[in-house]
Amino acid sequence: MNAKSWFSLYRLLIRTSIRSRMQYKFNFVLASVLAAVIQISEFLMVAIVLYKFGAIQGWSLYEIGYLFAVITLSKTLYRTFADEVHHLEKYLVGGELDQLLTRPLPVLLTLMPQSFRIMLGEVLQGGFLLCWSLGAMMSRGQVNWVSVPLTLLAICTGAVIMFSIGLATATIGFWTTRITELQNITEDAARTAAQYPLSLYPKWLSSLLLIVIPVGLVNYVPALYILRGELGPWVPGVVAVAAGLCLYGSLRFWQFGITKYQSTGS
Repeated sequence: MNAKSWFSLYRLLIRTSIRSRMQYKFNFVLASVLAAVIQISEFLMVAIVLYKFGAIQGWSLYEIGYLFAVITLSKTLYRTFADEVHHLEKYLVGGELDQLLTRPLPVLLTLMPQSFRIMLGEVLQGGFLLCWSLGAMMSRGQVNWVSVPLTLLAICTGAVIMFSIGLATATIGFWTTRITELQNITEDAARTAAQYPLSLYPKWLSSLLLIVIPVGLVNYVPALYILRGELGPWVPGVVAVAAGLCLYGSLRFWQFGITKYQSTGS
């Protein structure tokens, strides 16, 4: 199967997934709204504190809302199209990866279309926070309309970085089989930490979140330029290059890791 056929199959699987979920429209809409409410409640707790005591180390409520929104939408974009990478453990434990290895396509390209996840709740939450925070900062003259395309670029490069982190973490499963606990650190805990300005953390931790698990490149570094004009106009380009390097490195690591895969025999 060539690349064109694979993309055609991927589009077919996406349409099939959407159609199957729309069989129960009320349940889907209700679940999406509840997910959005649950997601946004986390930010509301921070908002209440900021409203009472003011900015955190110079970061306003709107700026922190922007950080929340960008990393949420980046993660949503990654998990929408490559959610099964995050769930590789079930393929390793259950031996289902053996079936993918027999197909005439690279395993990763076979794995990704297995499930197309519609994350409407996260889109609603992230989209609302982004529009609210950018709108408020525009009305105050802090940013202008140029921030919109730059933010969209940050979300796309952020999704690539999040995917790269997820893929590298999943690859470790070829040696350990179980990766859930590691994912709690590299994906969940790191993403939660990056919802706030990295300047809040000790230098060793902020360096970790910029270099080792580079979630800081998803939202914090772009925000320094887009919202505050710091660092310089080279930031979007450098972040895009960093995203490309992260993707290249994670793909090479995946290719190496899969040569070490041993079937569970189940």
